[in-house]
Amino acid sequence: MMQARVKQWWRENGIGYLFLLPFLILFIIFLVVPVFVALGTSFTNYNMLQPPTWQGLTNYKLLFMDDDVFIIALRNTFAFAFITGPIGYFMSLLMAWVIDQLKFRNAFALAFYAPSITSGIAMSVVWLYFFSGDRYGLLNNILINLGFIQEPILWNLDANFIMPVVIVIAIWMSMGTGFLVFLAGLQNIPREYYEAASIDGVKNRFHELWYITLPLMKPQLLFGAINAIVSSFGVFDVAVSVAGMPSPNYAGHTIVAHLYDYAFIRFQMGYASSVAMVLFAMTFLLGRGAMSLLASDDI
Repeated sequence: MMQARVKQWWRENGIGYLFLLPFLILFIIFLVVPVFVALGTSFTNYNMLQPPTWQGLTNYKLLFMDDDVFIIALRNTFAFAFITGPIGYFMSLLMAWVIDQLKFRNAFALAFYAPSITSGIAMSVVWLYFFSGDRYGLLNNILINLGFIQEPILWNLDANFIMPVVIVIAIWMSMGTGFLVFLAGLQNIPREYYEAASIDGVKNRFHELWYITLPLMKPQLLFGAINAIVSSFGVFDVAVSVAGMPSPNYAGHTIVAHLYDYAFIRFQMGYASSVAMVLFAMTFLLGRGAMSLLASDDI
């Protein structure tokens, strides 16, 4: 009986799993295995020159109780993520919704998507012209000519302005993949639903958005939320390009920058792995929260 069930299951699903097998192999090798290797390494003292030695929770104790720079990086990353993540997410959705109703939507979509396919370092160099610390910087020049300031502001050297500058650049770059997915989701909603809704009493675009568009776009909304969480907590290249590494008073120091410092500058891979696992845990829990929210029946 069991053998017959196995044969029936294989006839119904076997070909599909065979097609899925190459992806599963690569996923396990390059994603699942590294996570468990990093988890094991985080409990060791490993400098890449000597064999790792087991030291239990010492790395995590040092991380949260003795590493003041990590606490600064944690605070900076949370501040950055909880500003850029939601703003970038909702701006991507709003812009996709507006552009979907325009005639030349493809041209506008390309204009909004282009920054995301350009490296963060290149875009930071462009933006540094706006935030240059001398009087020839675009923003300083405008503020001086209008009489708001007398001396140029050192936007990328003053600890009070570094993180706001990084946030502005990151928000501008955030409307990329999520925006494109939202736009594709909007274009795949059958127009018959809107026609039926107008007959049933839906009066304006905002009612259509709330009662039809958002419920039918839950897969795209979920993808955009996960993408926003991962990208906002993984900020590194923009902050380093704007403020250097280390930044003044660690004002632009993030968790990924802290990880990079210990992994590739100090070669303390055990400690760097503990930083990576903390970052992984945070993004995983927030991702699960987003999945629980968007998998429910309520928007």
